[in-house]
Amino acid sequence: QVQLVESGGGLVQAGGSLRLSCAASGRTLSTYAMGWFRQAPGKEREFVAAITRSGGSTYYRDSVKGRFTISRDNAKNTAYLQMNSLEPEDTAVYYCAADRQTRWGRPTSFDYWGQGTQVTVSS
Repeated sequence: QVQLVESGGGLVQAGGSLRLSCAASGRTLSTYAMGWFRQAPGKEREFVAAITRSGGSTYYRDSVKGRFTISRDNAKNTAYLQMNSLEPEDTAVYYCAADRQTRWGRPTSFDYWGQGTQVTVSS
């Protein structure tokens, strides 16, 4: 079973950037597709981005396309979410998640979750 720990959150002004990291332990990250989700106060958790096991394919929600980039370094057992041009609407707790079931195509079966890291964007 994989354990996930997020880091890199914080307070940033609108237009700024942050890079979130998701460090995995307990299992080799290359056997999992990875994803990032977020949950704002009073709202449901929503999908942000996902990446296949090899990193060959990525997927994004429309509102972050062109601003966020998901990536992974399997040698370091770490996934990343580079967030640029941040907006106040991006304020949320960000979670990384691992999908062991999806071998090809868009990951959809996220069974393992981190504890989350807070991202706050001020206007």
